[in-house]
Amino acid sequence: MTRLLALWLLPALPLLFGEKQPASILQTVENRYNHAQSLKLAFAENFSGSHRPAQTETGVLYLRKPGRMRWEYTVPAGKLFLSDGKDILLYTPDDRRAERSRLKESEDMRAPIAFLLGKLDFAKEFRNFQFRSEGSDTWIVAEPKSQNLAYTKVEFLAAASGEIRQVRITGQDQSKLAFTFSGEQLNAPVAPDLFALRAPAGVPVVEAER
Repeated sequence: MTRLLALWLLPALPLLFGEKQPASILQTVENRYNHAQSLKLAFAENFSGSHRPAQTETGVLYLRKPGRMRWEYTVPAGKLFLSDGKDILLYTPDDRRAERSRLKESEDMRAPIAFLLGKLDFAKEFRNFQFRSEGSDTWIVAEPKSQNLAYTKVEFLAAASGEIRQVRITGQDQSKLAFTFSGEQLNAPVAPDLFALRAPAGVPVVEAER
């Protein structure tokens, strides 16, 4: 089952949505993250798929330009997902195993979130967008331009400030993945060493199949 996430969305047509144009909301999101050098926030991740019960995991996410990230899980305790901008390392404590793979080749849903602190260019990736309000926030729904990805739809909840609050993804297999983010700290002090691709002592590292 493939799980891939991307956070680039196509700018809207100039249709009014409340008091703002959707294009201006996306521009606000773009400006917020393109001008940040690092990011720290709490996350709750929920995944459900066919023949699999829904599961929720939580933790803290650290991002740092260019394209580095650290998903540090509290539930399940000890789980770790790292990227140095080129490669990724996933450690699952239940298996006592760490797997390494290329970031560009990964189908893991966490990988493209690193581009939040890359160079957001919504127009390159998405089409067929829709907008709806939820209080003072805006849901943006879009489809990827490419049909060769692991997902068919992404829903993205943005505050008026441009802060990303939730992301929902529908996979090609109709699996559902949802993130809720909170406590965002832009330009938080994040040491580069946090993103070193090191497994815990005594844990073997295996290369992912290509």
